[in-house]
Formats: sequence, C-alpha cells, structure tokens
Amino acid sequence: LQSLFGGNITIYTNLCEQARLETYSSMCEHASQMGGNAIIGMRYDATELMAGLTEVLCYGTAVTVRAVGEA
Repeated sequence: LQSLFGGNITIYTNLCEQARLETYSSMCEHASQMGGNAIIGMRYDATELMAGLTEVLCYGTAVTVRAVGEA
C-alpha cells in the first residue's frame, strides 16, 4: 500500500539499513584481520541483480594509523 500512495516504504528501508550495517561490519572485520585499524576511501555500492534481489557492497582501503612520533 505504501508504494501505491507514495512515501517511505518502511520494510524496504529497514532491509536496506540492515544490509548496509552488515556489509560495513564485514568490511571492518576484514580490515582488522589484515592488521588495519582504520579504513579510508569507504564506499557503498548497490546493484539490482533482478527484481527483488539487490547486492550491497561496502569497500575501502584498510590502513594502519598511528600518532605522529609514535614508533
């Protein structure tokens, strides 16, 4: 009904937010496994594979950040 009358489709919005959170968490976990403690150049990408099926990607570059003068 929401799609017919316009407005925010809450079920779809919630699924999108959940997908973004899961991909972000996965990216952070992978960066940590590689020894990184930060991520730069982070991006989200979503591709509709077919009607009702969307792939969500989250990617960036894992880096190790340290304070100036820190060994």
